[in-house]
Amino acid sequence: MKPILLRLFCRSIWGAILGLSMALTGASAFAANAAPAAEPSDRDPEARAILLKMADCIAKAPGFSVTIRSGYDAIQEDGQRIEFGERRKILLQRPDRVRVEVERSDGERGLILFDGKELTAFKAEGNVYARVEKPGTVDDAVVYLVRDLQMTLPLARMLRKDFPQNLDQLITSLSYVEKNALFDVATDHLAARSADVDMQVWIANGQQPLPRRIILTYRNEPGHPQFRADLSDWNLSPKIAAGSFSFTPPLGAERIPFLAPLAQKGSLPMPKGGQK
Repeated sequence: MKPILLRLFCRSIWGAILGLSMALTGASAFAANAAPAAEPSDRDPEARAILLKMADCIAKAPGFSVTIRSGYDAIQEDGQRIEFGERRKILLQRPDRVRVEVERSDGERGLILFDGKELTAFKAEGNVYARVEKPGTVDDAVVYLVRDLQMTLPLARMLRKDFPQNLDQLITSLSYVEKNALFDVATDHLAARSADVDMQVWIANGQQPLPRRIILTYRNEPGHPQFRADLSDWNLSPKIAAGSFSFTPPLGAERIPFLAPLAQKGSLPMPKGGQK
């Protein structure tokens, strides 16, 4: 077998909204003048209503926690697909607190914290961390991470309050597939397309229409690789322990600047964007 390649394919995916990757728009994803929404005829009205209800539910929540277990294809030189995975735990408290814990399939662990004043990224392997002052809201921190630092943050757009508008603008077609009965709750299975990505999403029925599963297919990439994620343990009113958004460096931890030094020591599990 050829050497295992491209463990990075979907490392940039969760810098995307719920399934439409940053690869769709690059650094301009947060530009004020977003692309116009698709024509109504390209999107089923029922499916659009379900999708936007989901996005609105998340955007209006004062906070939430969720666990994301994901897998993604790394296409080898000989065409074979190799799957790698990650588990991410997200805790958000609006307007200005977020915590992302990351564990990769190889056991590597990392952490991103924002407390309204500073952004901190920690990598357990190597015992290194980076910190930068960035006062503001979660929205401000997400834009800074993705656009300025060119890093990725899982569910980046989903963390922003303009999530519904962003989602509606990126989708070029949308359809209702079926009512699915195989989760612990009934879900609506939707299929959407953007310029480069096919998305499937399963959204829970009921008062909390939250995404339970996502599949992305990159149809313009060699081998049409996929990203798959199961979202569980949703809580829109999580109990937040004291110190959840603060970081105390472990004994012997080395503080280093963002980006270049991290690449030398082994990148954090939320690497620079554009690595597709």
